[in-house]
Parts: sequence; C-alpha cells; structure tokens
Amino acid sequence: MPIAFEHVSHIYNDGTPYRHVALEDVSLELAEGKITAIIGQTGSGKSTLVQHLNALLLPSAGKVLILDRTIEAGSQPKQLKSLRGQVGLVFQFPEYQLFEETVLKDIAFGPKNFGVSEEDAAKKARTAMQMVGLGPEFEERSPLELSGGQKRRVAIAGILAMDPAVLVLDEPTAGLDPQGTEQMMSLFHRLNRESGKTILIVTHDMEQVYRYCDEVVVMEQGKPKLRTDVQTFFHDSSLCRELNILPPALIRMKDMLRENGFTVSDEISDVNGLAKELARQVKRHG
Repeated sequence: MPIAFEHVSHIYNDGTPYRHVALEDVSLELAEGKITAIIGQTGSGKSTLVQHLNALLLPSAGKVLILDRTIEAGSQPKQLKSLRGQVGLVFQFPEYQLFEETVLKDIAFGPKNFGVSEEDAAKKARTAMQMVGLGPEFEERSPLELSGGQKRRVAIAGILAMDPAVLVLDEPTAGLDPQGTEQMMSLFHRLNRESGKTILIVTHDMEQVYRYCDEVVVMEQGKPKLRTDVQTFFHDSSLCRELNILPPALIRMKDMLRENGFTVSDEISDVNGLAKELARQVKRHG
C-alpha cells in the first residue's frame, strides 16, 4: 500500500491574525520498505509533513494515504488507535512523549494500550530498552529525571515496543553523543534491512543521510522541492550547495581531491576506500 500525499495543505491558526501556511499543495509519494530522509531548512514544513502520517495533524486540504488508510481534509479519521499502532512517531522533543512514573511503565504504556497483558507489555518494554541501550538499572527511574540523550532513548523505546510497520523519527539523535548516534542509526538501519520496516527520518545531519538512508526528500517553503535516491543526491555536491546544505565530509574530500587533479570514482563510499585509492595514485605517480 502506498504512503502518499495528494494536494495536501496544512494551515495553522486559520481565520486568525496568526494564520500560517505550513504545507501548500503537497503531492508526494514515499517509498515503502526504505529509509527516507526528509531534509530542509528550519520552517520548511518537515515536522508538519510527518505529523500527518498518523493523524496527529489533519490536512486542511487534500488527503494522505498511509498503509490501508485515507486521511482526508474535512473528515474525521476512523480507527485512529490502530493507525497509531502501525505508524509510530518519535517527536523532536522527547519530553512530549514521557509521562509515566518510571521508565519501564512509560515504555510499556503503548503495548498495554493496545491490549497486551501487563506481563507481556513489560517483556516488550525490556526488549525495547535493550535495543536502545538502556540497562535494567533504568527501569524504576523517573523518565523526567534523565539526561536529554537518555530521554530520547526512552521515547524511541516506547515506540519500538509497539512494533510499528512505519517508524517516523523527527531528529532522532539530537542530544546523543557520537557513540549513541552511531548506535541509534545502526539500529534503525537494522530494523529496516532485517524487519522490512519503513523508516522516515527528519534530520539536518547529512552524514546520517549519506551513510544510512536510501532516498531523500528536500522540503522548501512548505513544498517538496526534490525527491531522489541518496546516490544521485550526493553525486554532484553543487546540488547540496545550491540548497544551502553542507555535503558530507567524504563528498567534500572527494571534491577537493578532484580539484587537485586526482581521479576519484563515484563508487568510493567510505574513508578507507578513498585512502586506498589516494595512496595508489600517489604511488603510481611517484
């Protein structure tokens, strides 16, 4: 089933002096079974876009097709509970999702809300905690007393415990250290490749996009400016610069080497491969 926006607009505070058009006539199809990055400048409509996928926001015009559902402007979506079990959304600010007394209760809330027994919900919660790197010592701690990075892990675990088919992540690694970022992105990549989950990531981090994502959607002023695969997007760094986006370090390094007379294949996708090719060319030319 498709994930698609058909002529979707979203207006905040319509009919007031604070009226703001956040999305304007968006028509866009997103690939199932892929990791898609949604990028763009602050205020471009990224977060507004993804919050339509589980009806946290409803379209002011147009319709959203998600799995086997249609969310249409002017009509109240049906069976919202089951939709939100299939489409899990992790907010940019994890505090919005944390409310229980303990970490374990917070993560188990979702499964319990969908009819899972308390014992099985706790098992799912502990499995999700392990997935995001939270040990048993966190179970009885208050989620509101954790560090920013730990709160983010709890929020992600709370969604993973429900085992959604579509995982929507708004800046999922903000507040995490480099090691934590690597762990989370590797987890999302594994969930996609091994479990076939569709993953949508709103991010400003082009390193993550380059290393982990399959496709890219660029939002600009409430509209999709571009949708393409990652290899095409980063093939010519001038596109990134045109969009005021800093290309990944590897792409910048390849550009610099080409400017200095080196031949660098587009197939090279990591630092080790680039170093080997550079050493080979230096040795060949003495």
